[in-house]
Amino acid sequence: MVRNNLLLFTAFLFLFPMSVFAAGYGTAGCGLGSIVIGSERGPEQIFAATTNGTSGSQTFGMTSGTSNCGDHGLLNLSKEREVFASENYTSLVKEMAQGKGEHLNILASMYQCPTAQYQEFGAMTQKKFNDIVPGAQTTPDALLSQLETMLSQHHSLSKACHLQLSALN
Repeated sequence: MVRNNLLLFTAFLFLFPMSVFAAGYGTAGCGLGSIVIGSERGPEQIFAATTNGTSGSQTFGMTSGTSNCGDHGLLNLSKEREVFASENYTSLVKEMAQGKGEHLNILASMYQCPTAQYQEFGAMTQKKFNDIVPGAQTTPDALLSQLETMLSQHHSLSKACHLQLSALN
């Protein structure tokens, strides 16, 4: 019996990595890191795991079926942005005012903006900061709504980023 359990455990260890890659995420698992970094093998998975851990998206994703942890639908991506903005609101507001930062880049990736557009995304949020965050009472949902309005009106970002995903808000 012990031998059979040992064989099953060994088989699990060998098959587990294959099931991880078949699921569409790398060794860091599902979560925001798997969306931002992807499933490529290598040291990038350290950054994916760090992103998963610092944003809390992996735990939330496993519970809700979002963040590459389950079926991805348009509503799920929108909900992920809402949760991310709520959990990281203070950092996002600070980085929007500065026009750069890790949380802001993650948010740009959640709108599926190409990495090459992150700097432009940050510059736009800095330029339109007073419209996006008009006051101290601005909620995370209001911030996203205003951001989406500014993105839809921006000449290049409206084409580069996938704003139709937020049309269901």
